[in-house]
Amino acid sequence: MRIAVLASEGAPYCKSGGLGDVMEALPAALSRIDGNEVVLILPYYKKIKENPAYEVEQVAQFDVDLGWRRQYAGVLKLKNRKDNVQVYFIDSLYYFGGRDGAIYGHLDDGERFAFFSKACLIGLAVMNFIPDVIQCNDWQTAPVPVLLKAQFGACFGNTRCMFTIHNIEYQGWASADFFDDVLALPEEYRLRLDMSGAVNVMKGAIEACDMVTTVSESYAKELMYPYYAHGLDSVIAGNCGKLTGITNGIDTGTFNPETDPALPAHYNAQSIAVGKAACKAALQKEVGLPVREDVPVLVMVTRLAGHKGLDLLCHIGYRLMQEDCQLVILGTGEAHYENFFRELARKFPKKAAAKITFDLGLASRIYAGGDIYLMPSKSEPCGLSQMNAMRYGTVPVVHATGGLRDTVPPCDKEGKGGLGFTFQSYNADDFYGALQNALRLYHNDPDAFRALQVTDMQQDFSWNVPAGRYMELFRKMLGH
Repeated sequence: MRIAVLASEGAPYCKSGGLGDVMEALPAALSRIDGNEVVLILPYYKKIKENPAYEVEQVAQFDVDLGWRRQYAGVLKLKNRKDNVQVYFIDSLYYFGGRDGAIYGHLDDGERFAFFSKACLIGLAVMNFIPDVIQCNDWQTAPVPVLLKAQFGACFGNTRCMFTIHNIEYQGWASADFFDDVLALPEEYRLRLDMSGAVNVMKGAIEACDMVTTVSESYAKELMYPYYAHGLDSVIAGNCGKLTGITNGIDTGTFNPETDPALPAHYNAQSIAVGKAACKAALQKEVGLPVREDVPVLVMVTRLAGHKGLDLLCHIGYRLMQEDCQLVILGTGEAHYENFFRELARKFPKKAAAKITFDLGLASRIYAGGDIYLMPSKSEPCGLSQMNAMRYGTVPVVHATGGLRDTVPPCDKEGKGGLGFTFQSYNADDFYGALQNALRLYHNDPDAFRALQVTDMQQDFSWNVPAGRYMELFRKMLGH
């Protein structure tokens, strides 16, 4: 099967969050299935352009019309990819290659990614790669399903399109004149993109695509409710017949305690006692906490943003400091959370450490050196950190929402029957109660706690199963 994956980011080339991780792993997993020919198309950002590790050659060039605009686009082929995925970059000095700073947050983001979406389709046509399936992701590529029907039917008449929602909070809103001024679509498509008198490109994608997927089964169900859907619940409900959830995997090659080069010691489920103890001691020393084998280390690697449940952790933070435990936080984000954790670490230097930075190596050492992983997210479409933590034998405590519900079935107070400790209602007391259950198991029954860690490490969180589910849906779209 010919598959084209379109996205605004993909590790290792460019990454701002979980979408980048998925775009590194999913195309690779699809390419390992016999008979598949997979291409991944990304913008050619300045940070990619200036990285000497990526050798490219130009394979196409053309102009892209956006309303009254005409902009140059080039297609660059990555020459040194090591697997079977062929990566292409859409080159535009104006929209991508000449801009410093973050890849999102520009005033003309709507125009930039409308250009990218259209350039991807023209590029595929020019290269004569006519895919059986196009899989596009989040609002940045949401124009693709609409463009396919409105302007590219002659070329891609037999191509089916899947639109995947990684986070419905970001929908690609624009003023009403964006429809004519930038998209310049036929009039009959106006209502598909109209929402409250403005343009919503995600709404258009949901209406126009052949299938909608989300990144976990529970998140697909949650999107039927206004609390989670950020205004699109009626649109989702109206298209529920083509909605499916597929829970993400993680890159088990990268997140592997047996081989991770960032770790001071390597281990697996059989050697966890020695290896994890060495990683724990090294982590405590690295972050400036007392080196104690008998104290549970609670850890969190996260963006410091409200929807990650940090208000709950802040609420119980001083109570937690009265427990026999240590806390290590790694991340950057909203200033008030950064300041809270810095102050907590200043007041309790023997019990808390706050690393307000972005450090992938330290993240790995935290996954390996921690005992209990905290993930009290208010909402979580899928979440990857809880699976990373379990891969390293760190027991999760999570809010039972979205992908956290799907990947962390609850265990009882004896640590049996599940993979971690969960709480149902989003409040600090319930979070604290679940955390206390984990602490009690650690202190009172270390053998049972170790057994839970081993069980977590033995789970298959690879992309093999999700990739198989994607293939099932691709075949269904094609009528196979």
